[in-house]
Amino acid sequence: MRGDGRASDALRPVTITPDYLRYAEGSALIRCGHTTVLCAASVKDEVPPWLRGEGRGWVTGQYGMLPRATQTRRSRPTHGLSGRAQEIRRLIGRSLRASLDLSALGERLIIVDCDVIEADGGTRTASVTGGFVALALALRWLMDEGLVDEEVLISPVAAVSAGIVEGEGFLDLCYEEDARAAVDLNVVMNREGALVEVQGTAEGSPFSRGQLQGLLDLAEQGIARLLAIQEDVLT
Repeated sequence: MRGDGRASDALRPVTITPDYLRYAEGSALIRCGHTTVLCAASVKDEVPPWLRGEGRGWVTGQYGMLPRATQTRRSRPTHGLSGRAQEIRRLIGRSLRASLDLSALGERLIIVDCDVIEADGGTRTASVTGGFVALALALRWLMDEGLVDEEVLISPVAAVSAGIVEGEGFLDLCYEEDARAAVDLNVVMNREGALVEVQGTAEGSPFSRGQLQGLLDLAEQGIARLLAIQEDVLT
């Protein structure tokens, strides 16, 4: 048993509240245990300069953390993003773009802002999972306006962490587990079980292919459950 009583292959309690914001074309508040992220998708009738005239759209992610999302106050960024924030925003963008046919989106930009309200591990994976719901709701808004067809959405995506703590593989690490993990893995997959992104790090000794496969199997189980929660929310 883990510190919070979960089995090794159990997710933290997950809730996703859709349409959390009044003005965004799509929004969702996701809670994974004590991690809470507010995701908002905004549609703009423009594309980055390097995409103009190409006939396809773009999806990008933004990520930030409120000063008291953590146990001690973090300073607000005043001189650009930290390297970690830049890495996470790119992960969010890559993951969400994998769910769409960008040509079917037309020359539009969708920006998905993910703001961490409370952090207890897994903020980037929660951002991807909640960000997809916000994106799907924005696409639904575009469909209702007659601006895109249903074919724009290829496959839902979700993300989860897995790691090895004291020799055992755990799914969906909280902060206390993440801080002690010998191996830390973040996995993004789609509904077909195809991998979108895998980020894996040995915090101590190197890990084997067998251990990697075990963590990927855990992540696949967890992502299947997250995709089911997304589907329930969007139905």
